[in-house]
Amino acid sequence: MAEGILQKAAGDVMEVHSAGSKPAGYVHPMAIKVLAEISIDISGHTSKHMNEFLNRPVTTVITVCGNADQACPMFPGQVNRYHWGFDDPAHATGTEEEVLAVFRRVRDEIKRVFEPYAFGYQDALKTKS
Repeated sequence: MAEGILQKAAGDVMEVHSAGSKPAGYVHPMAIKVLAEISIDISGHTSKHMNEFLNRPVTTVITVCGNADQACPMFPGQVNRYHWGFDDPAHATGTEEEVLAVFRRVRDEIKRVFEPYAFGYQDALKTKS
C-alpha cells in the first residue's frame, strides 16, 4: 500500500519501489481493494524481495513495518533512511469487515505520512531549481 500511495503523491518526481525481507509472493487482495477506494490502482504491483535492489542506485529507504528497519541492508549510494512503523494489516484477524477496517485504517495512516513527505520532497526540488 505504501508504494501505491507514495507513487501517486510523488507523481513523476521520484521512482518508488516496494520490497521486503520476506515478501508474501502476492499483493494482498484487501490492499488492492482499499487503495481502489481512493483511486489508486495497485492491481499490477508485485511482491518483491529487497535483494532485487542491491545493485541499483537507491537514495532513500523508507521502512514501514515492525522491525523492517533492522532487517533492511544499507544500499550503495543510500543517503536517507526513514522508518514509520505501521501495523501490518495482513496479520489482522476477525470477520472480513473487521479485517477490511484494519486495512482502511493502515491505508489512512500511511496516507497521512506519505503525502506530506512527497509534497515536501517536491517543494525541496522546486527551491533547488
